[in-house]
Amino acid sequence: MFGVVAGLFAGVIFGTISGSVPGIHSNTVAGVLAALSVPLIVVFGVEGVCVMIVSMMIVHTFVDILPSTFLGVPDPDTVLSVLPAHNLCLLGNGQEAVRVSALGSLWGFMLCLPLFVLFVFVLPSVQEYVDWGIGLVILLAAGLLIVFSKAPVWSFAVFLVSGLLGVYAMRFSYFSFGVFGIGEVLLPLLTGLFGIPVLITSMRSLVKPADQSFTGLMISQKTILKNGFKGAIAGAIVGWFPGFSSGTANALLAVRRSSDFEKMDPREYLVSTSAANTANAVLGLAALYAIGRMRSGAMVTLASFELPSIYLLVLAAGVAALAGYCVTVGASKFSRVFMNINQGVLARVVLIFLVSITVIFCGPFGVLILILSTLVGLIPGMINIPRIFCMGAIMLPVMLFTLGILNF
Repeated sequence: MFGVVAGLFAGVIFGTISGSVPGIHSNTVAGVLAALSVPLIVVFGVEGVCVMIVSMMIVHTFVDILPSTFLGVPDPDTVLSVLPAHNLCLLGNGQEAVRVSALGSLWGFMLCLPLFVLFVFVLPSVQEYVDWGIGLVILLAAGLLIVFSKAPVWSFAVFLVSGLLGVYAMRFSYFSFGVFGIGEVLLPLLTGLFGIPVLITSMRSLVKPADQSFTGLMISQKTILKNGFKGAIAGAIVGWFPGFSSGTANALLAVRRSSDFEKMDPREYLVSTSAANTANAVLGLAALYAIGRMRSGAMVTLASFELPSIYLLVLAAGVAALAGYCVTVGASKFSRVFMNINQGVLARVVLIFLVSITVIFCGPFGVLILILSTLVGLIPGMINIPRIFCMGAIMLPVMLFTLGILNF
């Protein structure tokens, strides 16, 4: 019991670190934990290590809104929530953005529990009928995003170019070799497409965020529940279907809104995407236990151990969700102090940090992908279209893979 409790506490700490530091994904931390599995098992036991991984993964989905809001730097799972969250921050409502996101994640967890039971006991029997249609679903989603955009030709061009870059990066991902072995190619790919362009813009911009204050949520509980439910459903799709990620769920949630992506209610979208991220993490656990499929690096690491009772891990996930909510809301209260930091200097420090971790974790190939993806990521800002179409870097490779056109 001591090992389980200690593992839960350690997982909350690791999840807070991975979520609050730009560019560090929970999959990266899970990989480090896998490399340290022998000493960790001695200290925490197998059950404690498994609880640590699950709690770290859940807490990360709460805390990763912090760099998106206050720095404008995305985690791979929050790429499309950067603009709404950071815009609220520029208006002085950064603390509200973080609280809204935390509520979305909490509702996403609670609403996905009934789906968890359904996934474990019902969906395995129909899995073979589901797999073949994934590519068609992505094709439909991408088509709707482009058709409803305000500049379909440019939108298609950016989607295609970023998609081809994604295909190239994933096809040759084995070249991404850093200090700790094979690196996660999505780190430089999504950092270049969504993170560095925002940092470059912020370094050039003279817009200073307004003084941060919080006077209450400007969104009703009914609206939070409605959008939390939408996010939970999107998270369920990507949590079960092969090849989908939370970034894909966020793209699905933006379908039919791509033409006015900057004008949509940022609070509603934050609730939906945050709920999707957390639901995706929880239901990925259901997929592992039900059909033995691993939807993320964290699940791959978890599957390398002798799996404990599913009830233990669901309980740990619930406690971690409460802890993640408290940590995220508590951290948002320091926004005034945080925003007093010179944003230009901070953007440069974060930029250097992102390049450094790319070099460390992904090596020369990662640097190449980072440069190419940054060049592509700068295009939407130049031609005034939403950066959502850079999600082609994920959607096109997954679509081609599920349709049997390409193998990675």
